[in-house]
Amino acid sequence: MQRVYEFIKEAGTYFIATVDGDQARVRPFGTIHIFEDKLYIQTGKAKACSQQMAANPKIEICAMKGGEWIRVAGTAVDDPRVEAKESMLEAYPNLKAMYDANDPNTQVLYLKDAKATISSFTAAPIEIEF
Repeated sequence: MQRVYEFIKEAGTYFIATVDGDQARVRPFGTIHIFEDKLYIQTGKAKACSQQMAANPKIEICAMKGGEWIRVAGTAVDDPRVEAKESMLEAYPNLKAMYDANDPNTQVLYLKDAKATISSFTAAPIEIEF
């Protein structure tokens, strides 16, 4: 999982795919964090992506760095604990202008049953499960 985290963190921007009814939706994200040995993302509960993950928690993350790309498929699990939110906000202090750990809109989710594949045009894919 550490390798997955480092890849996505170094990429900077990554994209999350969710499902909205029968339509795929993809949008950029920038927060990735490890808390209690789980890989976390962050959003706001008022956003459409949060509502889509609640309806269908199977998501996929994609990021590219150099000549490699990563795809991470897994189940997004909401973690409503203040401690998890505080950890994310400490890792990304710029979010504190928009989010607060005690605000019910602030949402952090971790990936469960995740499978990552790091690919390139020049090497065999590397698969990581966590």
